[in-house]
Amino acid sequence: MNMIPPIAPGQEWTVELFTPEDAPGVSALFRGVYGDGYPVKIYLDPKLLIEENRAGRVISSVAKTPKGDIIGHNALFNSAPCTKIFETGAGLVHADYRGGHGIFSRMVAHGIDVGREQFKVELVYGEPVCNHPFSQKLGRSQNFVTRAVEVNLMPATAYTKEASSQGRVSCLLNFKTLKSRPCTVHVPSAYESLFPIFYEAMDDERRFLVSDQPLSPCTATRISTQTFAFAQVARIAVPDMGDDFDTRLLAEESCLLNTGIRVIQVWLPSGNPAVGQAVDCLRARGYFFGGVLPRWFDTDGLLMEKVLDEPDWQAMVLQFERDQKLMTLVKNEWGKTRELQ
Repeated sequence: MNMIPPIAPGQEWTVELFTPEDAPGVSALFRGVYGDGYPVKIYLDPKLLIEENRAGRVISSVAKTPKGDIIGHNALFNSAPCTKIFETGAGLVHADYRGGHGIFSRMVAHGIDVGREQFKVELVYGEPVCNHPFSQKLGRSQNFVTRAVEVNLMPATAYTKEASSQGRVSCLLNFKTLKSRPCTVHVPSAYESLFPIFYEAMDDERRFLVSDQPLSPCTATRISTQTFAFAQVARIAVPDMGDDFDTRLLAEESCLLNTGIRVIQVWLPSGNPAVGQAVDCLRARGYFFGGVLPRWFDTDGLLMEKVLDEPDWQAMVLQFERDQKLMTLVKNEWGKTRELQ
């Protein structure tokens, strides 16, 4: 049985940038809360954690007591094609320091500040879960705005300890710009009415054009796939699209489904004038619109999704009106795509 390392409650604490001396305490906290099965091994291995922080691939903020006890951790890390934007996540707080102390919020804010000032991070995004409102409230308090919905992203087994879900858990994707990067967005005709809604309150400049060009025979489709076996999820990034797009994606999808994948996300570059034709290909194959992805490829992207299990839309816990509105729109697109099959 895994036990959270004993730390005297009620101590003062500060939030600071990770140092190598913090690594054993961070790993012990992760093991105590999640056990050895936590899927991202970086946080379980002190040597790996030191290496990733030293390389700047992970930027850890830690909450610690004057004695050096680690009572909380949150990180920025790159998981999108653009290396200038970082995800905020891998967050947890010791059980004796949860509940109204503000530790989690302080760590997230600290990461944003040091990411911008010391590591030149240009945009931060997060994935609030839809089985409880805490992370949604945290994102709102830090002025993140939801732009996409990741349907059925995580299996219920990821939340066994807190017993907060009986089925797969969806997540939101919310974003906060730290450095302006105006760009042009090409809008697929299928989503012409949706893009203005998903781009509402954008904290940067965007120029919108209709996507009216065909996929080029002079361009070879280039894809990069990440698979997460524990979650049965695959993510396919498509930075370059040519007229072989449909063939390449069908072959990749077939391979993934044969390995037991239940959720496939496809990231398309909306900076490409031919993105609309790629969207039409995916819709014909059962993919639906999940939202927009600011700065995903340095210019913007959009999310297309295929889920093999029917989402439990009624079980989703959504704290804010905008998130409820976007979820309804995504659900409608999911329904329309099913009708095309």
